[in-house]
Amino acid sequence: HVQLVESGGGSVQAGGSLRLSCVASGLTYIADCMRWFRQAPGKEREGVAAIESDGTTNYADSVKGRFTISEDNAKNTLYLQMNSLKPEDTAMYYCAASPFGGGWCTLSPPRGGSKNDRATTWGQGTQVTVS
Repeated sequence: HVQLVESGGGSVQAGGSLRLSCVASGLTYIADCMRWFRQAPGKEREGVAAIESDGTTNYADSVKGRFTISEDNAKNTLYLQMNSLKPEDTAMYYCAASPFGGGWCTLSPPRGGSKNDRATTWGQGTQVTVS
């Protein structure tokens, strides 16, 4: 069955680093758009970083210069390297696989209004806590 499994979360001090991983299996479509989202308690889920099948990347302003998204297609694995972590980065981080790239591969909150929102496969999340 379709599965995205995240790992690598944890508790770190401000200024520290973590690397999140997301292993994909069973996808029934080619995921032209792979993304990381995060959600803090009481807040809307927000896009953090995206990578398309042609290697194009996009980052939220809040993480530019600190986070790097990458993928290893041979391992069906998506990564998020997070450096210079801040307390405001504390959240549950989710991996998302979507079939549509280009203008559909945005970091907008996934409110279900786009065809990518409706077709996205989500992981179960991994907690990142920065103190």
